[in-house]
Amino acid sequence: MANNYDNAAPFYDKLSRLVFGRALVNAQVYLLQFVPPATNILIAGGGTGWILDELTRLHPTGLHITYVELSPKMMALSQQKDTGANKVTYINSAIEDVFLDANFDVVITPFLFDNFSEQTAQKVFDHLNSALKPNGLWLYADFEPKDRLWQKTLLKTMHLFFKLLCSIEASRLPEVKNLFSKRHYTPVHSKAFFHDFIRAIAYKRTG
Repeated sequence: MANNYDNAAPFYDKLSRLVFGRALVNAQVYLLQFVPPATNILIAGGGTGWILDELTRLHPTGLHITYVELSPKMMALSQQKDTGANKVTYINSAIEDVFLDANFDVVITPFLFDNFSEQTAQKVFDHLNSALKPNGLWLYADFEPKDRLWQKTLLKTMHLFFKLLCSIEASRLPEVKNLFSKRHYTPVHSKAFFHDFIRAIAYKRTG
């Protein structure tokens, strides 16, 4: 099955910290500060679920979270996390296969799109876009390498590693920024991490 991280679930967080330190975590934590209280949130590709712990620290109650993760092993880890008094619906599926009502205040995609081909990325983007309310927030974190050899080499190595281990589709990053621009999203907060290799952006839907 494409883009399934079952094989990486037991060591994924340790591996990410070995390579990036806390940069992947810090990029996502930076975005969570913009989540308003008492909102309806969609998390697509939550991984091991530590993001639920962080959300609960900020908002121990009042959130309605739909948590979508393809990997059964990642989902099992996620269901062990502390969600406080928040209501969480867990869906073990590819996000593009999930029926979504158009009632989400916030969409969170933590390092999701780097798994996809250009075609799948557009399909997933449009699916998530249709689920977000007007003026809603899309919290996006992913790799955004500059024209530096070490970044290109590291990204190519990651794609090859996860293609072999988890059957990810991507061999290069899709042009997600263009999708945000075409669908009338405005970046309202942005921060770079890991020597400008990682970018966290809070987008507001304006169209």
